[in-house]
Amino acid sequence: MEFKELFEMQRQLDSFIEQTQKIDRDVFKEKGLALMIELAELANETRCFKFWSTKGPSKREVILEEFVDSIHFLLSLGNEKGLSLESWPEINKKEDLTNWFLQTQEVILQFIQHPTADTYREVWQCYGVLAYNLKFTLDDIIEAYISKNEKNYERQRSGY
Repeated sequence: MEFKELFEMQRQLDSFIEQTQKIDRDVFKEKGLALMIELAELANETRCFKFWSTKGPSKREVILEEFVDSIHFLLSLGNEKGLSLESWPEINKKEDLTNWFLQTQEVILQFIQHPTADTYREVWQCYGVLAYNLKFTLDDIIEAYISKNEKNYERQRSGY
């Protein structure tokens, strides 16, 4: 499977959710806030900012699942605005995670306020840097996305 196919998978999931939940209004800002929250949950699992704690990061699988939770919302936001990417932004740039999480939050907020192709691409570039620093490959991301996508359908069916 190619990265660009995730946009269609997300479009189908969003359509299913909209029908199941009877959503008939613009939820772009809600999805934007959800993306910011998911990024914060990802940061929390890495524990990169917890200077006061000696406990290490969560297991890789937990961090990857949080990462793809963000990817769901990022795909959804793009679909809503008619924006997409042809390929995963592989950016091999070593960064301090704390600084990069803060940078990514800023870029997400810019995109929510000004949803253009450029700001959308910038958010994806931030996620490319995060993936590199978290040692996630595109195959890791696609596999985890597909798994979580299936879980999200099941959640909708069971009244989550």
